[in-house]
Amino acid sequence: MVLEKVNKWFDQLHVLRDIDLSVGTGEVVVVIGPSGSGKSTLCRCINRLEAIDSGTIRFDGKTLPEEGRELARLRAQIGMVFQAFNLFAHKTVLQNVTLGPQKVLHLSKAAARDRAMALLERVGIADKAQRYPAELSGGQQQRAAIARALAMEPKLMLFDEPTSALDPEMIAEVLDVMIGLAHDGTTMIVVTHEMGFARSAAQRVAFMDEGRIVEVSPPERFFSDPESQRARDFLSKILAH
Repeated sequence: MVLEKVNKWFDQLHVLRDIDLSVGTGEVVVVIGPSGSGKSTLCRCINRLEAIDSGTIRFDGKTLPEEGRELARLRAQIGMVFQAFNLFAHKTVLQNVTLGPQKVLHLSKAAARDRAMALLERVGIADKAQRYPAELSGGQQQRAAIARALAMEPKLMLFDEPTSALDPEMIAEVLDVMIGLAHDGTTMIVVTHEMGFARSAAQRVAFMDEGRIVEVSPPERFFSDPESQRARDFLSKILAH
């Protein structure tokens, strides 16, 4: 995944400014920064939920098109986990996870079910397969959403603040699943406020402020000796608590 000089405007607001970022296969890049710095917009532009105004995004060696079948094909290879779970309320957990593989990948019902159950086992909620989202805790819903994204066997996983809507005790169970994915070599871009996850799972940390990527560095260097004054100020505030 390569972004070059990506810009995004919302009317007069310049939310992404000349973004350059590359993510290698099997790499985990954690994007951090203050609220309103453009982190979530960056995620949404990568899989074209938001159109960009200039620049290029290349995925799997191809430039992401604006629309059409080719976009749909590439987008199917990018899994996304949102802050708000976005599960289908009227479908069971198992139905949520099998829907994409059956409809998009044309897997048989049996093959989709086998894949889904293996993934639900992996994220620790196989016993909830026949439950509906409303019957699950927030942490369980988010783990179901991760399983649903993984069921498409994506080449890249995007996480947009996946724990920010969760109670503290549920955060750990979701982060444990994500750390497992990172250790298994899943390519991931993670927008999060969880600095412990950034320290333990990221190969690189990208720090954003006011629509720009201010610096990108390995977590041990970023947290001990950030390059920019802006990152130092940010870390002094959040790590003091």
